[in-house]
Amino acid sequence: MQIEIPYTARHRAGFAIVLIGLMLMMASASAPSPFYPVLQHDIGFSDPALTGIFAVYTVFLLATLLTAGSCSDHLGRRPVLSVGFAGLALSLLVFEQSTTVEGLLIARAIQGVACALLLSTLSATIVDLEPPSNPGSAAIVNSVIPLIGLALGALAAGFIMTVAATPKQDVFGGLILLCLVLSAATWGLPETSPRHEGLLLALRPRIGLPPRARAAFWQAAPAIIAGWATGGLYLSLGAPIVAQIFGLHSTLMQAFVVTLLSGMGALACYLARHRTPRQITLGGTAALSIGTALTLIGMALPSLPLYLVALSVAGMGFGTCFYGALRTLIPLTTPNERGEFFAAILTLSYTAFGAPTLIAGLLLPQLGLTVTAVGYGVMIVLLAATAGLTRKFTATN
Repeated sequence: MQIEIPYTARHRAGFAIVLIGLMLMMASASAPSPFYPVLQHDIGFSDPALTGIFAVYTVFLLATLLTAGSCSDHLGRRPVLSVGFAGLALSLLVFEQSTTVEGLLIARAIQGVACALLLSTLSATIVDLEPPSNPGSAAIVNSVIPLIGLALGALAAGFIMTVAATPKQDVFGGLILLCLVLSAATWGLPETSPRHEGLLLALRPRIGLPPRARAAFWQAAPAIIAGWATGGLYLSLGAPIVAQIFGLHSTLMQAFVVTLLSGMGALACYLARHRTPRQITLGGTAALSIGTALTLIGMALPSLPLYLVALSVAGMGFGTCFYGALRTLIPLTTPNERGEFFAAILTLSYTAFGAPTLIAGLLLPQLGLTVTAVGYGVMIVLLAATAGLTRKFTATN
């Protein structure tokens, strides 16, 4: 017989802390985006070097997810979260102080390791601390909060760049302070994953899934890939598209692209919270496919109003594709499997996020921005359509 643990005020406070932590971590991922064109001009590095700065983050994040992504299942959530936020603060400090490409690469590598530890552990802790009075809320906040964080990080950084005398120090200094506060605050959380053996075995590179979740995971994979590939497109090429195709060089406007995409994704997840996972995924893949196709038309004309409306539609699909997958998969995991499960789903997500971005960066000097962006967009349209058809004909729930 399983003993039910009372849900106390400490659990409620812990739930709020991990939500803030997830939002902060995602804000730290998008905040550097408006700074890249300025850094590229000031330091004088090439487009392939910029691609490398993006890629090194993804490589170290994936390597950490494959090895240490489930370590909180064995060491406990609190120590992993504390180390993760301290590492994130260190990466932001190195980024803020960097004046060379090598420094930026080191900062992004550290950030990749820290974010991998935080992503899997924060996501698992949110499920662990889900209020019993609001079942299913973990899936929606694990989808909505990262999108809000991405939106706020890019928008705040873009705004500060337009009004502050020392925007780099202001943005990253504030993020560093918040990371250090959270590194200490996580020790006040109730520990939801007591230590147990098997850590060394878990450190072997692998993707682990509970047997009962495997079929559903691979069924959801096309929608996850399509959604996260969309995020990669606009975080890497969104600002250059606005600047070069539409002639808008305002850092705030360039940051607004990420904010619009992520904000509409968060809104769509919230509005879809009473729908079934199947309905959410079908609607999300349709919105992603149609919206992305319309953004390509907006770029070809070029028409900024059409592009922004289409981007809003694509953003709705960007958010709900992942939300539908989480709604399907979270109920299939137990507490001592959640770190490993989220490491697996995030490995797939960030592979979809990073691999097309890296390829696009390599093609950019040869093909140019318009051809590269169109090719990337067509790929997303096809992926989203495939994901929708897969869900339609192979799922009943």
